[in-house]
Amino acid sequence: MRAVLSLVAMTLTLTACSAANDAADTLARDRAKSVVNGVVTDRFPGVNAAPVTDCIIDAASAGEIISIAGASVTGVTPSVAEDVLTIAQRPEAVKCIAQNSISLLGV
Repeated sequence: MRAVLSLVAMTLTLTACSAANDAADTLARDRAKSVVNGVVTDRFPGVNAAPVTDCIIDAASAGEIISIAGASVTGVTPSVAEDVLTIAQRPEAVKCIAQNSISLLGV
């Protein structure tokens, strides 16, 4: 009986940790998206920044997302903007941006 209760308690704890991690991940991604969206808008006026931003965020590592998200509080520095543009040049980001651009054209 004790083993079952311990297992239930561990499962509940892990579930709570997972939910907290998911919430933190969502918050960091949302903050990073606001920064990336601003960089894309500034560097590429006239481009629909939202799909490009999503591609850049998806190509970024967790550490990069956290670093970029921090700029939503401290301000976007040239280094942060450079990091965003570097991520945008990764093959997976380029492919995603190209695919979204084609779909935006209705092709």
